[in-house]
Formats: sequence, structure tokens, C-alpha cells
Amino acid sequence: MAIVAGIDSSTNRTKIVACDAETGAVLRSGKAPHPAPEGDDARAGTDPQSWLHSLGEAAAGGLLESVRAIGVCAQQHGMIGLDAGGVLVRPAILWNDPRSAGAAAALVDALGGPAAWTQAIGAVPTASYTIAKLRWLAEFEPASARRIAEVLLPHDWLVWQLLGHPQRRTTDRGDASGTGYWSPVTGEYRQDLVKLALGHELRLPEVLAPAEPAGHTPEGLLISAGTGDNMAAALGLGLGPGDAVVSIGGNGTIFAVHDRAVVDASGVISSFADATGRHLPMAATLNAAQVLRATAGMLGTDLEGLSELALQSSPGSYGLVLLPYLDGERTPSLPHAAGTLTGLRAESMAPHHLARAAVEGMLCNIADALDVLRAKGVEVRRVFLLGTAGRLPAVRQIAPQLFGVPVVVPAPGDHAARGAARQAAWALAGGAEPPRWELPEGAVTTVPDQERDLPVGSAVRRQYAAAREQIHPETAS
Repeated sequence: MAIVAGIDSSTNRTKIVACDAETGAVLRSGKAPHPAPEGDDARAGTDPQSWLHSLGEAAAGGLLESVRAIGVCAQQHGMIGLDAGGVLVRPAILWNDPRSAGAAAALVDALGGPAAWTQAIGAVPTASYTIAKLRWLAEFEPASARRIAEVLLPHDWLVWQLLGHPQRRTTDRGDASGTGYWSPVTGEYRQDLVKLALGHELRLPEVLAPAEPAGHTPEGLLISAGTGDNMAAALGLGLGPGDAVVSIGGNGTIFAVHDRAVVDASGVISSFADATGRHLPMAATLNAAQVLRATAGMLGTDLEGLSELALQSSPGSYGLVLLPYLDGERTPSLPHAAGTLTGLRAESMAPHHLARAAVEGMLCNIADALDVLRAKGVEVRRVFLLGTAGRLPAVRQIAPQLFGVPVVVPAPGDHAARGAARQAAWALAGGAEPPRWELPEGAVTTVPDQERDLPVGSAVRRQYAAAREQIHPETAS
């Protein structure tokens, strides 16, 4: 039995799984924290060496014994700048550093607006994108900007370290598509955009094919191309065409597997590549689980209590509609909006109706984002529901009615690390497609079709749309 391993280096921890290369069964696992600087420390940046120390701790106790191949995934968009000799110029800037928001806006204007960016790279850069960090560096740390000769992403840097610092630097198309200077439409780097941001061109890593190995360690272990965390999670979940993911965190992340890049002139959809040769067009909502937490707090309960209350109400919440734009909204584009509660009548003014209105409002907003993808030709036949809020009974019951397709709820797990391991198994086997790995038995719940009452769901969505268009007529289709 061949054993492969997957490494997931996230914002604050490293997870490793060792798997059977043929079946994907997890044989052993480990994890370890690494520093996630906050406040002034976050502004100083992160020493990438801390990721290596964390990796070593997570792999302690023989976790990688008998492993033949390793895949690496990591947090996307980060920036590790090296000088001409391969020496770190400054600490790494991570995806969640907000200082580059102004730089991103300046870049959008400099190229001619959102439509110009979507034509160039299939997306409009935000503060998280690598290219925005380059622009920020050029403005606020010009000496460092002038020294930088090449840029690696976190997963690129870890692969380079594992391989013993070879002259050849590599990445994959999935992670490259989050930089802002590689186009999933053409499959090419845009050095003109790098120069627009930084003032000069860079040495950039070679973009490997999905099953192409990055190389072998000095000990002979095969290292696969690696990828970004979202792309690895898609591999770990076994997503295929027609599958979409709805991840309900503080924000909502909605993406689906598609056969081509999606160019959306409005910039609502960001076109990412995946780790298999396909694409992952993505939309996002600013308001997701926080809507439920805020409503639960107002009702003096927690998320589980809110779910119980919501299930005591009925579809449509007795006419109560919550437009969940607590912090403005990205999809639809309502940056200055606030949340709105409509349909107040004597019979609807009860805690359980408000609880259900919060769940329905959040999910209707996500369903609208799914429809934005569908309007661009992206097929959605099944939705994987992720996140703590996605496992609430009320969300699990209501989501299939509003999404209009079957819903699958995987158990919490190391999906990204398992996806990285699956990529390693693919590179080891050298096949045309990744090995077929099923999710472990009992690790997934499929919501029964009888709970997918489409007429009821359609009525709730019409009620929501009517309220939205009355308050925000600019969103009317």
C-alpha cells in the first residue's frame, strides 16, 4: 500500500494527514499551531520560518514514515518577497492584512476600472490579492520594493523549502489565479500588471500542470505541484462539474466547478482556476453567519437556540423578511446598505418568526449569489454546505428549499489537507485524472429530497425579492 501525505498550512496552524494513495483513507494525522500575529505584530508581517517549525511539530512522532509523496496547500494570496539571491527581503504579508485596501482601489482605477481587470485576469483585485500588497509595498516601503526580485506564495515557499531550495521555483494554476497577475483565461502571467503595481517586473514561479511533480526532496520523496487552500478543499471533497460549495463563515463564500473561466464585467464573480485543470468561479457575500449570531444575541440565545426557534416557525416567517445587509453587501453590490426588517404585523412579532427570518434572509442572499453564477452559465446541481452555521438543523432544512438543489453536509474535517494528499497520489500515479477517493462513510449527510420543497422555497424567495427590490430598487433584475 502506497502512502501519501497532505500538508495544509493555514493562517494559524499546520495540519497533516497521511492517506492510503488508492482509497484516500486517513491513516494518521497531526496538527500544530503557528503564530498568527495580531495588531502591530500583524503589520510587521510573519516570518515564514514559523510555518516550517509548525510543520515539523505537526509531523512529529513518525507521521510521515513510509510516505512516498507529499502535497502542500496553504493560505492563498500571501506575499513572500525575495531578493536576487533568494534571500527574504521582509516578513511575509498575509492575505488578511487590510493595509492594501487603498492600494487595491488605486490599481483598479489605474487600469481603467473593474471591467478592464476582469478582462485581464478574470477578477477585480481586492486587499487580499498579492498584487495589492505589491502596490502597497511600492508606496510605503519603497526600499524593500526595489530589492524584491521575485515573489512566492506561501505554498510555493513551503514546496521550495521541502525541495532544498532548488533554482527552479514552481506554483500551480489554482494558487497563481489569486495573485492578480496571472490570468486563468489565458494561462499566462501579466508582467505589465506586476510593473503597474511594483514599478518593475519580477521573476515568477513556473506554473505546473495539475499532476506535474514539483520535484523530489533530497531524501527522494515526490512533492506535487501544491495549490491554494480552497482548491485543495475542492479536491478533498471530490467536487466535479455541477458541484458548488457554500461556506458559511463570517462571510459567505460560494464557488462551483466549471469547465472554463468566467469573465464577469461587473466584478461580482472572481474567476479562479482549480487544481485539476478546470475552474472555480467564486462569488462572496459580506453577511453570513454573523447575521445569525447577531440575531441570536438580540433574542438572548446562541446559534443552536436560534436554530431551534427558527424551526418553530413556518416557511416565510409569517411575512417577516430580514434583508441581511448588516455591513453593506458585496453580492448584490450595496456597499452602504444596512439591514432591514419588513413585514411586521402583530402575528409575526414573535421570537421564532424573527429567528426563521434571519435564517431565510441569509440563505436567500446566498441563493441570489448562486443565481449570479448560474446566469454566467455555471451549472449548479448539488451544493456542499460547509461551516459551523451550515451544520445547524434549521440551515440544513431550509437551504435545499431555497437553493433548489440537493444539499450535502460534510462532517468537519481536514478537507484541504486531504485534497493536498490526493494531489500527491495523482502525481505519484501519473494518471490523466486524480484517483477516485470517496468521503469516509458517515462523514457526510445528504439532506433528503423530501425536504427540498421547491414550491415552498420559490414562494419564500419571491417574498424576499419583493422586499429587496422595494427597499433597494437598483437590485431589480
